[in-house]
Parts: sequence; C-alpha cells; structure tokens
Amino acid sequence: MENLTGNILSALHFAAEKHRDQRRKGAEHAPYINHPIAVTEVLWRVGGIRDEVTLLAGLLHDTVEDTDTTPEELETRFGREVREVVMEATDDKSRSKAECKRAQIEDAPHKSIRARAVKIADKISNLYDILHTPPPEWSAQRVREYILWSEQVVDGLRGHHPALEQAFDEILAEAKHAIGLV
Repeated sequence: MENLTGNILSALHFAAEKHRDQRRKGAEHAPYINHPIAVTEVLWRVGGIRDEVTLLAGLLHDTVEDTDTTPEELETRFGREVREVVMEATDDKSRSKAECKRAQIEDAPHKSIRARAVKIADKISNLYDILHTPPPEWSAQRVREYILWSEQVVDGLRGHHPALEQAFDEILAEAKHAIGLV
C-alpha cells in the first residue's frame, strides 16, 4: 500500500504540474487538475478499483491529449502499462473534433478493461460537471449532443465494471431529465 500511495502522489504531482495553467470549461473555470482527481476518485470510491495502473492512468489520462507530455515521458516515469492505458484514453488530435467523437464510439468496444474503467469514470465526471457547472458558451443543443454522445461511448464500454456503469446510468438519467429528454 505504501508503494501505491507513493506512486499515486507522484502521478498527482506530475498531472498537477502538467495541467497547472489549464482551467475547466465550466462556469466556475475550476483548475483543470480537479478533473483527473475526480476521475480517479470515481474509480476508487464508485468502481472499487484498487489496480495501481488504472488509478495512475485516471490521474494521467489527459496529459498526452491536453499538455506537452509525450507517451515516452509517461512510460519513463510510470511504466509501459500506464502509458498504454493513457494512450487508449487519448484522442488523436490530428483528427477533427467530429472524427475524434466518432472514433470514441467505434473504438469503445475494443478498449482494455483498464481503459474502459478510465473512460467511464471520465464520462461520469464530465456529465457531472456539465450538469452542475455547464460551460457558459455551450448552447442547450451542444449540451444535449454531448449527453447523447457520451451515452453512445459508454454503451460500447459496458460489460466489465457494473458499479461504474450504474453510476454512469444514474448521472445520465439526471442529465437527460435536466434537459427534458425523459
């Protein structure tokens, strides 16, 4: 447990440093690091996940996509398995936004069990934030599209993490109710 705690703290410090100048899109413009922390907390508390690689990937899941972090840097610092899970959760920024969204839906059924957990926890965190502090520049249509898209992504991730899937279903139902979809 001591080694797990040390590795979690190292990943938290690394992610905090990498995301230090970033803010979330929500109305409060919270520090970005709150998101990877929330994802990892969902993995631990809701998913009951104690797998070190999955928890580290939860903290680091946006570093390659949203900062100057390279896959090689992640592997050097946290190992090959963590890099692999992070890369499974990372969008290819050379694609358009629409292509990235389509790829997430298409690729979801092919993710590893670890990456599935990180992706579901990520969607839970994002839906929670959109529901409670939506980005002020997002139209009702954009919020609706995000909610329905996240449902499609998670549908492809199902079958391995019942507690996370149930938590997603609950926040999804709350989000759909809030925008009048149910």
